[in-house]
Amino acid sequence: MRLVPDYRDAWRWFSVQAFAILAALPLVWLNLPPDIKAFIPPKYGVYIAAAIALGGLVGRLVDQQKKPPAA
Repeated sequence: MRLVPDYRDAWRWFSVQAFAILAALPLVWLNLPPDIKAFIPPKYGVYIAAAIALGGLVGRLVDQQKKPPAA
């Protein structure tokens, strides 16, 4: 296994950010007060997680290189 050449910049990638949110979501959910949890119906939890994962996939496919400004 080899790391990508620019692995030190991985925290800037949309895909890494989305998957970090997806990993932290269960921990955050467990620590939310019940009155805040009541705003989100349980059946939507799966759809929210799927949307975040899909965002990570799209973020992995989108070119995120900074382009120099056109002169």
